[in-house]
Amino acid sequence: MFSPEPMVRVSAMVLKRDERALLYGLGRAGVVHLARTESDLPDAEPPPLDESPALATCEELTERVETLIRVLRIPKVPPVGESVAMTLDQVDLRLARIERTSDEIARRGAQLEQQWSRVTMLLDQLAAYEDLDLPLEQLAKFAFLHFSIGTLPDQNFEALRRTTDENVVLLPLELRGDRRPIVAVTSRKGRFALDTMLREAGFQHERPPTKEGTDIKELADESRAEQRRLAVELETVQEQQHDFARSVAGELAKLRQAVREEFTVLQAQQNFARTSTAVLIAGWVPAEHAESLQQQLKQVTGDRCVIRIEQPDDVPSDQIPVLMRQPPWLRPFSALVAGYGLAGYRDVQPTLMVAITFMLMFGVMFGDVGHGALLAIGGLSAMLLLRDEKKRDYGVLVMMAGVSSIFFGFIYGSYFGLPALHHYAIWHEPLDDPVTLMMAAIGVGVLIVSSGIVMNIVNMFRRGDIVGGLLDKFGVVGIIFYWGSLLFIVRYSMLDAMGLAGLVLVVAITLPLLAMTIKEPVQYALSVLAGRKPHSDNLLVAFVESWIEAFEAVLSYLANTISFVRLAAYAMAHAAILMATFAIADAVGDTPGIGLVLYVIIAVIGNLIALILEGVVVAVQVLRLEYYEFFGKFFAGDGLPFRPFSFFDKKG
Repeated sequence: MFSPEPMVRVSAMVLKRDERALLYGLGRAGVVHLARTESDLPDAEPPPLDESPALATCEELTERVETLIRVLRIPKVPPVGESVAMTLDQVDLRLARIERTSDEIARRGAQLEQQWSRVTMLLDQLAAYEDLDLPLEQLAKFAFLHFSIGTLPDQNFEALRRTTDENVVLLPLELRGDRRPIVAVTSRKGRFALDTMLREAGFQHERPPTKEGTDIKELADESRAEQRRLAVELETVQEQQHDFARSVAGELAKLRQAVREEFTVLQAQQNFARTSTAVLIAGWVPAEHAESLQQQLKQVTGDRCVIRIEQPDDVPSDQIPVLMRQPPWLRPFSALVAGYGLAGYRDVQPTLMVAITFMLMFGVMFGDVGHGALLAIGGLSAMLLLRDEKKRDYGVLVMMAGVSSIFFGFIYGSYFGLPALHHYAIWHEPLDDPVTLMMAAIGVGVLIVSSGIVMNIVNMFRRGDIVGGLLDKFGVVGIIFYWGSLLFIVRYSMLDAMGLAGLVLVVAITLPLLAMTIKEPVQYALSVLAGRKPHSDNLLVAFVESWIEAFEAVLSYLANTISFVRLAAYAMAHAAILMATFAIADAVGDTPGIGLVLYVIIAVIGNLIALILEGVVVAVQVLRLEYYEFFGKFFAGDGLPFRPFSFFDKKG
């Protein structure tokens, strides 16, 4: 819980002909974090190897697979749990076969849909004239009558009817949208006058669909029969597409996996040093897997490789990948740490400390048995009912925050803020003794800040930074200064009475401050002596930087410690909201007839405000204290996450 999994560096010099087989073996194992390699051999080829054309082919094939999945409407492609050994050419051939079948089904479906649309449009046209008992194909052959067939805006029909004379007959048909189909009949002599009136009314001529030897009704019946036939064929094609999609879903998953594997291998190959005959492959592996990996490499290459396993003693921490294995109850707090960054390989992992301090601070600020119980029940429900692991982890976080709230609720005697239950407190509610509560909050802050300093000292010593561990503002002299200052302020009278005030001022405050001011100059001198480039431009700049850092230390220690007063402030705010809620409830509780109902409504609303609004604010404040007052002491967040070279979605 405090340290990551031990890592070792594995380097393998293999023949070029074995490179891909070895990488495929590593991809199936999924335990190696590959690293870029360099070689100083005289015949080494200049890096990097350019695999851009093959990578572009992989992207094209992946897009074709995804397009097929969309076209075939496959809701979820089943995952592939094993490696798929297949070349890109083989993938292309199998994809082309699936695409041809898919295109044939789609083309047949499109043809049927086009035919169905034409028949449907024909039926829409016929619908207006179906009940008209006229031989429409012979209307133009009448010697004495003139027929005009078409549509006009429905609102113009009545006006047209009033303006026509006795020689005109208007036959209105079934309304189509906002236009009225009509048949206008007049004599041959009056056709010009009729056409003028129709034009003024917004009339549009139409030629009703006809078929020689068939009247309108027969044509409509034939079209309906054709529509039903096409619907059946369309349904058959859709079933064929569904069956085909189901039959190729597994194959598409394998093809996608094959392309993914090839893409992963091609990307990895660009990072290795190589000669005309050999390749140097290296990576980081958990120490527990080193021996089995070595055997696997020898087996894959037929023992044609040179393997070297090295401890990471001289490797900088930010180049060693970090793999943490946390118990389930700590995972949600790992997510909080990840929101800030990742601790380095040699750093103390703060997850357990974050879990303890998060629950402590949340409970102090949000102590209420009733509210905590609701949070705990909600978190437990999320743990049991939700399937997504990340959401279940959030459920664990909410549940544990609720448990802490319950604990401090008993201390404060707060049960949904009900005044009648305050006397059941282990201590008393926050508003009864705010000074003591603030002192306790500052005490919590001192412990958390001190923990951060201690963790920083350990981290610096682990990294080999002895000077920083001793002289840094958050090093040994820093914690001496911090505790010396606290002792001098809190127990000055006692120290003065004992004659120790001056000694503490000099030994525990002044000397540590002076030690901080020489940190940068000492590091500058050591860098020069070792032949390394110093961080500062010259010795004077180093002194100035140290003095500024010492001044910042005084301010930061003071500000960081006082910042924890907010623990008490939010605890009192929580109590004040509930007190105000029940004061208002008492005021309206005497209302005749509905007093009890109003009392309950006000109590519920006030508790909801405290639970939801203040609960969110308190959570944000806890994270702020974690990230700034605690993490700021020791956490650089520059760790390299362990990302195993794997063909599958595998986490550490």
